[in-house]
Amino acid sequence: MPTIYQLKPAFQNILRPLTRQLFLRGVTANQVTMAAMLLSCVVGMLLYRFPTARWALFLIPLFLFLRMALNAIDGMLAREHNQKSALGAVLNELGDVVSDAALYLPFAVLPGVSPSVLVLTVLLAVLSEMTGVVAIQIGATRRYDGPMGKSDRAFVFGAIALALALGTPPGAWQNLAFAAVALLLLLTIVNRARGALQEVRR
Repeated sequence: MPTIYQLKPAFQNILRPLTRQLFLRGVTANQVTMAAMLLSCVVGMLLYRFPTARWALFLIPLFLFLRMALNAIDGMLAREHNQKSALGAVLNELGDVVSDAALYLPFAVLPGVSPSVLVLTVLLAVLSEMTGVVAIQIGATRRYDGPMGKSDRAFVFGAIALALALGTPPGAWQNLAFAAVALLLLLTIVNRARGALQEVRR
């Protein structure tokens, strides 16, 4: 299914000159991965501490875009500058899950948001990434099938935060949006599992 992840090659082309400069300055893929995870925790804590502050809400979409850039950069450093490692693979997968939880769970304290719906959505996001990784265990490649991959989630959460920051009144629309994300995550889990099994059979 179509997903924002398919735009990644074009995004990487834009970031490739910056990635090379970082490599020449001694920056490693693992350092970028750790920086993205730590910054995610800081930004998530700020939203949790100031859930009604417009500057905190504006910070979410800005940082989510930065996080996507950092994720692309650490991947290019690893693949294109011979920095692949077992530790890097572990940090990359764990970092994504920790960052998602740190950035999205604080949405539960926003006015009008149902904590149970939000927590369920984040849990399904974790399960979708686990499904993608489990594919490797059965002999398939890491699965990134949509329709609600990491980049898609970032877009939705960023859009919700931006709408609130611009003055949109909180209400039932937030929970409807999170419920829609949860349903799409269920479909994503099914698609990733099915894709892995079909790949192994082939």
